Amino acid sequence: MDNIGGQAVIEGVMMKSHGGWTVAVRDPKGEIHIKRQPMDARRGFMKLPFIRGVVALLDALVIGVKAIDFSASKAYIEEDEKPLTPLAMGLTILSAFGLAVAIFILLPLYLTKLIPGTADSSLWFNMIDGVIRVAFFILYVFLIGLWKDMARIFEYHGAEHKAIHAYEEGLELEVGSVRAFSPHHPRCGTSFLFIVMILSIFIFSLIPHSWGFVMKFLSRIVLIPVIAGVSYETLKLSSKMKDNPFVNIMIQPGLLLQRLTTREPDESQIEVAIVALKEAVALSGNK
Repeated sequence: MDNIGGQAVIEGVMMKSHGGWTVAVRDPKGEIHIKRQPMDARRGFMKLPFIRGVVALLDALVIGVKAIDFSASKAYIEEDEKPLTPLAMGLTILSAFGLAVAIFILLPLYLTKLIPGTADSSLWFNMIDGVIRVAFFILYVFLIGLWKDMARIFEYHGAEHKAIHAYEEGLELEVGSVRAFSPHHPRCGTSFLFIVMILSIFIFSLIPHSWGFVMKFLSRIVLIPVIAGVSYETLKLSSKMKDNPFVNIMIQPGLLLQRLTTREPDESQIEVAIVALKEAVALSGNK
């Protein structure tokens, strides 16, 4: 069985298999539009532990921007719809990356520096830095969830998870059977980000405490690929061993966090997720 991943987009769902990725989007008139993109044969990197985590992260960024661009062009009726140029896509990714670095790395690091006593212990410094980072992430997710349009995306996020659950259980991909599953999934990107933040506390502890603020900040940027690689392997391991009692306990914080990033979808949203999943499975040559 193919390992399926996905992402909620504007009024739709993106699904990805080893054969490619697809997006299904419902327009204002109720029609479902589909975009199919076969994957090339460069997947050798995905067999290399830790390296594949970095490749998967870059893939997720590029595919995510393309999927959102397509969904926006269909969910909102536009007279002149044009796909993003490579330059525009690159600038979009860089802008998103820069904003994430500023909010979740630079600002927590600066605030930690201002707290009295943090200069005395490297472990204490990184624990405080990590707690602030996690708090910022939870607050960020909570606040954007109050936005009506984002709440709709969170509903499609739940539909994506339900469809993948049904597929992994070998059930017929029909609304009735898919609806019964949980909107939370252990391989969710939310869980991945939570693992990233927890592991970063320990990996950032390797940075010499005597370094100045600028060096600490730059070294955190350099270590992002390392954290991504380790987090990816951790997520894959936890997914394979989800029935293990210890692992089950370890994945609970990520699943709990998904209560902020998923909502219970309606049947029309589940239908869109099923369409995207079937198309992704077809691209991989499975049925």
